[in-house]
Formats: sequence, C-alpha cells, structure tokens
Amino acid sequence: MEIFKQVPLYRYLALCNESGLKRTVLDCGAGGDSPPLSLFASYGYTTSGIELNIEQIQQANQFAEKRKQKLNIQQGDMRNLPLNDESFSFVYSYNSIFHMKKEDVKKALNEMKRVLQPHGLMFVNFLTLKDFRVGEGVDLGNNQYEQIEDDEPVIHSYYDYNEADLLFDELKLIYKEERVVERIYEGKKIRQGFIDYTQLSQLEIGK
Repeated sequence: MEIFKQVPLYRYLALCNESGLKRTVLDCGAGGDSPPLSLFASYGYTTSGIELNIEQIQQANQFAEKRKQKLNIQQGDMRNLPLNDESFSFVYSYNSIFHMKKEDVKKALNEMKRVLQPHGLMFVNFLTLKDFRVGEGVDLGNNQYEQIEDDEPVIHSYYDYNEADLLFDELKLIYKEERVVERIYEGKKIRQGFIDYTQLSQLEIGK
C-alpha cells in the first residue's frame, strides 16, 4: 500500500477506523499532487472534497485516476460548504485552513462542525508562532501575514499554543499535539511549527 507524506493523518485515520461509524469523510482543502483523500479511499471510505483552486483539483484527480479512485472533489469554499448539515462521519482540513485570515478560519470551522455528524471526528491543524516564516511578508496584524509561496501571495495565519482552543469549545478534545519540524528544504534548513487537533462531536456527551 502506498505511503503518504501526511504522517499526522495516519493517527486520525486510525481513530476513524476504530470509531465504528459509517466511513464517509470530507476533506476541506482537498487538492494537490498527493491528496490525502486517496489514503482514505484505499481504506474503503466514501470520500468527498472541497477545493477552491481548479489546478489543485486537476492535480488531485490525475493522482486518483492513476490509482483508479474517484475522490469526488468539487470546487468550493470551505467558509460556505455546499453540503447538508450532519453529512459526514469524519471531516478534516490538513495544511490548508491556515491559508486565510483568522476571522475566515473561524467561519470555515463553523461550517466543518455544521456538516459533521453526531459522534463524528474532526481533525484540523494550524501553523504556530514557532514557524520560521513568522514575521515575513506583509503584516496583516494578529500574527497574520501575506507571504510569497510559489511566486504567489498567500495568507498565513499563525497561532500560539492555546489560541485555537476557543474555536472548539463545544467539541470534546481527543488529541492535541504541538510539532516542531526541522528539515532541509531547497538546500536550506527550515523550522516549521504546527498544532494538530482531533475533536469528537460534543453531541455524544450526555446522550
């Protein structure tokens, strides 16, 4: 079976597999040349994805076609999901949601919670203030910056360790991990900072 680069998703996948819920999963920010939805498809999940960028969707579809998979990625905005309430057992956004201002991150998370079924599992990760890019580019305030990525301006929002906790007040925390990754990228040593959250729908509590 193929090994994917998105290592933290394997822990989330294991929790999803163990939950006993129907295997329906939504990826918010689903495009790219190595789409994580392919990992879920290989474990028998019915997959759906939302992606704003058409080129990213095309890359993901090419990847899936080579593996005879249909990932069901549609163009859309995670801040306004064109999906029914409580549609998915599992909803995640990996290395994607922080590419917008924090007010928009909150909107996107509210939409993700809306489409998550009772007892469902959500996974989201954020950039942290330990990332090497903090302070670079156009300062938008509140640790938000417009920075150049692949010759294009891209927003990055950075969070301190506890800042994002408030975004999940109504959900039950299962797992939270802060990661600092040092690696060689384009011949230079870089440091990346992340916080991963796995949350359980609070609707399970008290039922």
